[in-house]
Amino acid sequence: MRRETLLNAAVLLGLLAVPLWAWASDEPFIITLATKVVILAIAGIGLNLALGLGGLVSLGHAIFFGVGGYAMGILASHAQSYTPLMEWPFLIEGTKSMPVIWLLAIVGGACAALVISALSLRTTGVYFIMITLAFGQMFYYFAISWPAYGGEDGLAIYVRNGFPGLNTLDPIQYFALCFGVMCVVLLFVARLAGSAFGLALSGARQNSERVQAVGLVPYRLYLVAFTLSGAITGLSGALYADLNRFVSPTMFSWQTSGEIIIFVILGGVGRLFGPVIGAALFIVLEHLLGGLSEFWHIYLGALLLIVVLFARGGLIGLLAGKEVAHD
Repeated sequence: MRRETLLNAAVLLGLLAVPLWAWASDEPFIITLATKVVILAIAGIGLNLALGLGGLVSLGHAIFFGVGGYAMGILASHAQSYTPLMEWPFLIEGTKSMPVIWLLAIVGGACAALVISALSLRTTGVYFIMITLAFGQMFYYFAISWPAYGGEDGLAIYVRNGFPGLNTLDPIQYFALCFGVMCVVLLFVARLAGSAFGLALSGARQNSERVQAVGLVPYRLYLVAFTLSGAITGLSGALYADLNRFVSPTMFSWQTSGEIIIFVILGGVGRLFGPVIGAALFIVLEHLLGGLSEFWHIYLGALLLIVVLFARGGLIGLLAGKEVAHD
């Protein structure tokens, strides 16, 4: 068994062991931190699908994160106020059912990613990065100017949404639910990376001319990859909004997009578990250093600089070697 496989298994077991220990020790805050790690890791896995496999550097993934969050917020707010979203030409009511909300968050994230990528992929390099950033700022300022759902103040949800058979207000049960979702997403991305589509996408990233020579269209490969990436990130946005029971325009901000990129870079671009390690390290640093200084991002920046200069494969590359594989 390769070193990276063992490392991935250790990360998964560690991420499971910490909240179980916290549950046994009656430390609900630690469970909440672990849940936050899992949810943000899902967002990083979504970006890593576009960045690691397709080489698409996006500064607009907060769009899909925010779309998922607002999908939850809007549906749940209408459910708690007993007012329908729409009465004509047909009735659409709010809901507190997580499976329904997740489905709409996934569809919303995928649709937003499809439209944005259809336009953005007509450019390359820094122009692609700037267009995704511009779209992100458009969504951010739209959310600020949307008074029906809180505007700049955001939107609070009083009770966490429900999942059949679980008490989602219990921290350990909500962690278990999010952990299960993350495992499903990891399995999906691993299968996708090893499929014919994943190999073609990786080939397009390395040499698009050769891919075109065998009859494939890189634009279509990137379009599908970015759409799937947006769907996964939208799902994480819905989970994150449910964790906090609050949504706000900051979910659309470029800082959120930057943090998701940091998860991927810290853990390792193109590594299946890279975003998981990156998100865990980010949250640990935020928790430990945030209490010491409000300028804790200085230390994060120094760590990121070290990783970029001396560990190009991220922490997984540093610990497991240079080979990139999706286990």
